[in-house]
Parts: sequence; structure tokens; C-alpha cells
Amino acid sequence: MAFPSHLPIPEEVLRIAGKLEGAGFETWCVGGAVRDNLLGYESNDFDLATAATPNEIRKLFRRTIPVGIEHGTVAVLDRNSCSHEVTTFRRDVQTDGRHAVVEFGVSLEDDLARRDFTINAIAHHPLRYDWRDPFDGAADLSAHTIRAVGDPRQRFREDYLRIVRAIRFAARFGFTIEDDTWSAAKANAVGLQHLSAERVREEWFRGIQGAQKVSKFVEMWSRVGALRTWLEELVREETTGSDQLTVVDRFREPDPVLVTAYLSSDAATTLTRLRCSNAEIARGAVISEFKGTMPDPSSAAAVRRWMSKAGSAVDDLLSIAIAEGRGEALCAAVADVRVSGAPLGISDLAVRGDDLVEIGIPKGPEMGNVLRALLEAVIERPTLNTKPVLLDLAQGLRTPGFTPGSQRRGDGLGEGA
Repeated sequence: MAFPSHLPIPEEVLRIAGKLEGAGFETWCVGGAVRDNLLGYESNDFDLATAATPNEIRKLFRRTIPVGIEHGTVAVLDRNSCSHEVTTFRRDVQTDGRHAVVEFGVSLEDDLARRDFTINAIAHHPLRYDWRDPFDGAADLSAHTIRAVGDPRQRFREDYLRIVRAIRFAARFGFTIEDDTWSAAKANAVGLQHLSAERVREEWFRGIQGAQKVSKFVEMWSRVGALRTWLEELVREETTGSDQLTVVDRFREPDPVLVTAYLSSDAATTLTRLRCSNAEIARGAVISEFKGTMPDPSSAAAVRRWMSKAGSAVDDLLSIAIAEGRGEALCAAVADVRVSGAPLGISDLAVRGDDLVEIGIPKGPEMGNVLRALLEAVIERPTLNTKPVLLDLAQGLRTPGFTPGSQRRGDGLGEGA
């Protein structure tokens, strides 16, 4: 790969680099933006590596944030209050596979030598338009190869997260992981258990969102041993089989929660282990519960019951149905229900708690039972959802032995439409 004469570096980044260089500190553009632009992907999030120490950076610029000062990183705020990461040249002197102790006062070449993969160890001088590529990262970009810098076993022992980072890059760019790098990744996969859930979740989610084929990404996690360590509910014959993985490649959007819930036998447990938000865990649990129980789209009442129980996960479940090739009729049926305005939740009922109190139904468990029974009745027959009818039904529910289904059709509670 021939290097271009220059990269489309934003003016504010050039201004920061110019100020550092003017103060006598060698400064280069490094990282993902350099790599992505060489591959033809638009990326303006350029990071800078410099000979200046964190204290010297903070003295030069009026507005800074010490985002990772112990590792040499300071965010410099530009005139528009946008932040740009500036990191001191560094090398690792000690690491436990998760955290590194770094040393400053080293060269650009030392800094590039501590990076994970050759494609991420390319530097561009933003003012002189010069290039540094000591590990032939440009050749690996051309060959569509992920290769560790130096000894791959050492690279992965320094930070086990690099194992799944290699997979994310391979899936995003459609690259192949070089044989020695892949062998070292598998040999060191036991170290993944020492990572924090937050770091693993970020790699899993970003990998799903960026993969050219989600199925390839999941398969590689399985082959390297990362699924067994962190996502054991996905390690099942049906998950790793081609049919189910083909389905996730057909999702309209590569949504991480949807993909995880679809592939997991227990989405709530999986998402909890990854320390996802309560909302994500709840969403995943509903998807997991209902993904195998799509209603008969020819029965409007069945569709309404399903929509009522699935709640906000209905669109997720429709995405699954579409990807599985059986969603056209169900999508039409759901659209009809939504257009009709049919009641699907207690908040849609024509009566409120105060209305029930007025007819003698006390607040508490009894009222909750009555409201749920009324909802079941109007889901079966939406035309019942008027205040007078529901109050009559509520009174009847207090009669011993009464159930809504026991009413005569003439009372408005016949078979579901």
C-alpha cells in the first residue's frame, strides 16, 4: 500500500499539533483514524502521540481534561469545546494482563512497538506529511491481515482484551487473523476471565455493531473460547449451527441486545453478567421469552394478546420474524392492531383506579386483579372498552365464581375476534 501525501486532518487537530511542535515536542497522528483513512473509511477522530509529558501538555493548553493521565493521556479542548486525545510517547514496564504501568520519555518507535496490531502501529506527521511504519502495517492492510506487533503471545499477555479486539477488527474489515497471532490468541484465551465485564461488553457490542457479518464475529468468539468464558448461554449446538447464525446476518439493524437475546438461552443472565443496564436486561429477557412463540397472524385476538404481553419488545420480535422469513403476515397484523388503537395495556382501559374505588373496589391486590381481568376481556373484544361496560364487568368480577369468560355473549363477552 502506497501512503498518501497527507490525510484529511481537522484544522483543530493541526492547531494542537502545531503548538506542540512549536514548543519543541515531536508530535504524530496515530491510532484508528490513521488506519481507517488508509482503508478508505471516513474518520476525523485523530489521536496525537507526542514527546511532551502530561504536565507539559497541560501547561501548553488552557483547557484540558486528565482522562487517563496515569497512562499519559490528556484531552485537549479546542475552541468549539471538542476534545482531542493527546498521549505521551510511552512503553509498558509492567502489566498484569489488564492494567499496565508505563514509562514516559521514550521515542515514537518505542511507542509504536507497544501497540497491539501492525495496522494500528502506523504514524503520520500532520505537519511534515511524513510516515512511520516500522512493523509493515501498510502491507498487512493491503493483505487484509490482522497481525500482532512483535511476539503475539507477549502482546496478548500484556492485555487479554486484545484477543477479542483482533476478532472485532477482523469482522469489521473482513480481514483474516494471521496464523501465529490466532494460535497465540487461542492459547491465551484463559486470560479473558480476568477482564472486567464492562470491557468485554464494549468489545462484544462494538463487534456486533461493526461486523460485516455478525455470524463470522460470533463464530470467531466461539472458536477462540471467548463465548465459553463470558457468554456460556450461547454455547449450544443450535446457537453455533449455521441456520441460527444466518438469521442474525439478516437482522435489519445489528443491535447488540437483540442479537445477544436471540442467540442466548437465558438472555437476562447473559446481559446481567455483562453488566448491561436494567433496561437492556429487561428488554433482552422479553425477547428471549417470546422469540419462539410468534402468534398466528390470522387471529386478531391472538396478535393482540401477544402484543400486550411482549410490550415494547414487539418490534424486536418482528425483526426476528422477518429475519426468519415468516414476518410479512405478522407485520401486517401488528400494523392493523396499531391503526385500530385497540387497548393493549392497563393504561389503555377506559376506567381508572379512582373509578373502581367509587364502586367499592379498594386499592391494592384486589384492584390489581380486577384491572388485569378487565384488560384480558378487552383484548379479546376491544369494543368492550367503554367505561359503563367495564364498570359493570368490574362489579360482576366481585361475584363469587364469576369469570369474564362465563358471561353470555349477549353481555358482550363472547369468543375473541
